[in-house]
Amino acid sequence: MAHPPRPTDAELEILAVLWDTGPATVRDVFTLLSKRKSAQYSTVLKFLQIMAEKGLVRRDESERAHVYQAARPREWTQRQLVGDLLERAFAGSAKALVMGALSARKASKQELEEIQTLLQQYDQGEEKK
Repeated sequence: MAHPPRPTDAELEILAVLWDTGPATVRDVFTLLSKRKSAQYSTVLKFLQIMAEKGLVRRDESERAHVYQAARPREWTQRQLVGDLLERAFAGSAKALVMGALSARKASKQELEEIQTLLQQYDQGEEKK
């Protein structure tokens, strides 16, 4: 699948576990997820099965306990989500998106410095992909 669908909030939580840990069994994902919030093993299993059908995760069925991994890197998914949000909520305006992000939560001095550096690199055509 070239472009899997946008993950739901619950799917993003599972993807975050997989991005942080790498390939994992349902039990591994359940254990780590249940440290963050209340979770049921059967629900995590069902979500992972659905996510595999959607192309959000890959499933290795070679062992008795299936191993799941994110189909796309975190950065790729973030770019897709931001691009979608940019179009749907900010009429394609990157400026409005950035101002909205900065007004939603105060950025630290270090974050602002890093943003300035990234903008300079972007302006000079050095954007990292």
